[in-house]
Amino acid sequence: RVSFMNNQKPQKPTLSGQRFKTRKRDEKERFDPTQFQDCIIQGLTETGTDLEAVAKFLDASGAKLDYRRYAETLFDILVAGGMLAPGGTLADDMTRTNVCVFAAQEDLETMQAFAQVFNKLIRRYKYLEKGFEDEVKKLLLFLKGFSESERNKLAMLTGILLANGTLNASILNSLYNENLVKEGVSAAFAVKLFKSWINEKDINAVAVSLRKVNMDNRLMELFPANKQSVEHFSKYFTEAGLKELSEYVRNQQSIGARKELQKELQEQMSRGDPFKDIILYVKEEMKKNNISEQTVVAIIWSSVMSTVEWNKKEELVAEQAIKHLKQYSPLLAAFTTQGQSELTLLLKIQEYCYDNIHFMKAFQKIVVLFYKAEVLSEEPILKWYKDAHLAKGKSVFLEQMKKFVEWLKNAEEGNQQLSSYME
Repeated sequence: RVSFMNNQKPQKPTLSGQRFKTRKRDEKERFDPTQFQDCIIQGLTETGTDLEAVAKFLDASGAKLDYRRYAETLFDILVAGGMLAPGGTLADDMTRTNVCVFAAQEDLETMQAFAQVFNKLIRRYKYLEKGFEDEVKKLLLFLKGFSESERNKLAMLTGILLANGTLNASILNSLYNENLVKEGVSAAFAVKLFKSWINEKDINAVAVSLRKVNMDNRLMELFPANKQSVEHFSKYFTEAGLKELSEYVRNQQSIGARKELQKELQEQMSRGDPFKDIILYVKEEMKKNNISEQTVVAIIWSSVMSTVEWNKKEELVAEQAIKHLKQYSPLLAAFTTQGQSELTLLLKIQEYCYDNIHFMKAFQKIVVLFYKAEVLSEEPILKWYKDAHLAKGKSVFLEQMKKFVEWLKNAEEGNQQLSSYME
């Protein structure tokens, strides 16, 4: 018996009495979402549709009610009038209020007033920012559960809140939901959203916001895969009165195509592909992506200059450049069939020589080489010299070109005189 008693472990102390249970029960009641909802709805009913009074009520209630825990419930009520069930429906047995976005008038002015309510609330209680962002992402996924009018109001409100910075453009990811895209809900919603966003700001501000979250190249995903073309996007949004958005997407697509072209060009050059193959590829890309010759000649110049490690000594770099560019002259000549393309190339050469200090004295030599190789012709060179040059290094480059330009103006004996000038 003594042995048995000695082997028993001492009992751990336990809490006794009812205090702990009472606290747990009180806590459960205090954080009950239904009770929270009733408090908010009762307060909104008392304020009526005066949105300034609504904002004041919400401001004061934050001190008494747990907004942090019940952010989702709070925003459900302010948008839809009550707690939303999965899919976006309001349960029939739920208490609801008409002081909400979905029950308001469907116009921009009313949505701007509601946006102010959300702004004031989130400025006052900064910790609600994340909860509100999550709420909007959820609401966008629920779009099919709302009426067309409710979707329109939500779209206008979202556009305004994106414009004033209350929301981040990353919330638009929800619109790429497969079912919403397939049924055309995403594109229709985007029309209303972008209209109110651009109305508050402008297309440039919208572009900056989209670029920050890497969504500037994803807008075509608002349509199913078989309709993801610039032409379809442009037609849809232009007909909806959003021509500036159509032009923006077309421009973004063009930027993407130009980047891809430059990348492929550099790879072809590093492999040493024949010029005829490179020229054929570039011309196909120009046609497919509607890229101008001026844009292409600038891309080729940039690609040609980035394929070599340049000597750091100024006296040697000019010789190296002439040797390198002479090799690529046929490629450049294939895309300087217009005077404007030649002028574009001249400006790119000027810019490059100014930005790379070792090339400052090489400018004239490069221009003369290209003139001799029939990449550049007389008229664009004279126009560049007279009034089409850049301000960058202007005095240095004009001085370098002075004698050659004088020779161009006076030359009438053709190639024989050119070769004598070159000597």
